[in-house]
Amino acid sequence: RSTPEAVQAILDGMAWLDLNHDEGLFYQTQRLYRYKEVIEQMLASGQAYLCYCSPEELDNMREAQRTRGEKPRYDGRWRPESGKSLPVPLSGVQPVVRFKNPTEGTVAWKDLVKGTIEFANAELDDLIIARADGTPTYNFCVVVDDWDMQITHVIRGDDHVNNTPRQINILRALGAEVPQYAHLSMILGDDGTKLSKRHGAVSVMQYFEEGYLPEAVINYLARLGWSHGDAELFSREQFVQWFDLDHITPSAAQFNTEKLRWLNHQYIKAADDARLAGLVRPFLIRNGGNPDDGPDLATVCALVKERAATIVELADAATLFYRTLHPTPELLAQHVTPEVLPALAELAARLEALAWERTAISTAFKETLAAHGLKMPKLAMPVRVLVTGEPQTPAIDATLELIGRDKVVSRLKAAL
Repeated sequence: RSTPEAVQAILDGMAWLDLNHDEGLFYQTQRLYRYKEVIEQMLASGQAYLCYCSPEELDNMREAQRTRGEKPRYDGRWRPESGKSLPVPLSGVQPVVRFKNPTEGTVAWKDLVKGTIEFANAELDDLIIARADGTPTYNFCVVVDDWDMQITHVIRGDDHVNNTPRQINILRALGAEVPQYAHLSMILGDDGTKLSKRHGAVSVMQYFEEGYLPEAVINYLARLGWSHGDAELFSREQFVQWFDLDHITPSAAQFNTEKLRWLNHQYIKAADDARLAGLVRPFLIRNGGNPDDGPDLATVCALVKERAATIVELADAATLFYRTLHPTPELLAQHVTPEVLPALAELAARLEALAWERTAISTAFKETLAAHGLKMPKLAMPVRVLVTGEPQTPAIDATLELIGRDKVVSRLKAAL
C-alpha cells in the first residue's frame, strides 16, 4: 500500500475529484519519531509494557484456548501486576509493546450513525502498539495522529467498530480528548455482496478511464447511504450546505452501476460542449480518430451527447466524424440493395449541387424520396452505412452536414 505509485494514485484521484486538502500532506512514515516518543512515555508511566511471547508461544496459547472452547486472545502473561512474577524471556525473542488495557468496566460511545455502542473491557486483550522491530501499529498511529491533529470527528466504515474501544482507551490513557465517531455501513456491490475488486473499478481513476465526470461521481457517492429528500442531482455547493450525519442510513448501501451511468448521462447532457470536446479528444485519438481533421469537436459533442452515458461512449459516437469507417459486407448486402441505387445516385447529385446546410440536405432527402416512392429508412440507412460505416447515427441531415460535402458525395459515388 505504501509504494510511491499507490500514494500517487490516491493523490491523483483526490485531485480529479477536486477534493483539496487544507493542510499537509502528512505521512505516517515521517512521524515515526513521534509515535516512538509516545510509546516511550507510555512505557515509563506503566500504560504499556514489553511482551516477550514468541510467535510459537502465541500460536500454542490460542490453540489451547480453542480446545477449551474459549475465544482466542492474548492471556496477559507478560502484563505487569502488583505481586505478579513475570516469565523469563526466551533467548533471541525481541519484545513487542502492548497497551495495558483496562480490565474492568466498559468503554462506550454514542456513535453518530449507529447510536450507543458499548464493549466490556474484559473482552479486550492488550493491543500490540509496537512490533518486535520497533515499528508502531496502525491502531496506535491513528490515535496519536488524531490527538496531535485535534481531530473532532472520525467518520469511517463500520469495519472499524471493533477498533474503536481500543483506540478510545488509548486516548483516555494519554489524557487526550476523545473525538466523536460515526461508523458508516459497508457498501455492497450490484449483486448484494460486499463491494470488492471483482465488482469492477478498483481505484478512483478507473472511473476517469471509463469516462465518468468527477462531479457525477461525487454526486453519486454523496447519495450512497445519505439523502436530502428526493434530490437526485445536486451541486457540490448544495451537498456541502445540506450534508449532515443525521440522514446517513445505518443499513448497508448498494452500489448501482446503472444509476451511476444515469447520473453521468445527466451531467454530460448539461455540460458545456467545449469542455466535453477537451475531455473527448484523448479518447477520440485512442479510437484512431484525428480531431484536427474534421468538424468542430464541440459541435459534434453537442450533436451526439444525448446518446452517450460516458465520455468513452461520447468519443465512440464522435469517431465516425474523424475517421473513415468502412462498412462490413453484411451491412452493404442488407442495406445497399439494387432497388435503392437509383435513389442514391439522384441524392448524390442533389447533395453535390446544393448549398451545404442542414435544411437543404433535409430537403434533398425529401425530394429524392418523393421521386422514387420510398420511405425515409429505405434511403437513410444505406446513406448512413456508405458514409459513416455505421447503421446508427444521429439525425442523418445533421450528420452529413458535419461530415462535409466532399466526403459525403465521394463516399456515395464510390458505391455507385
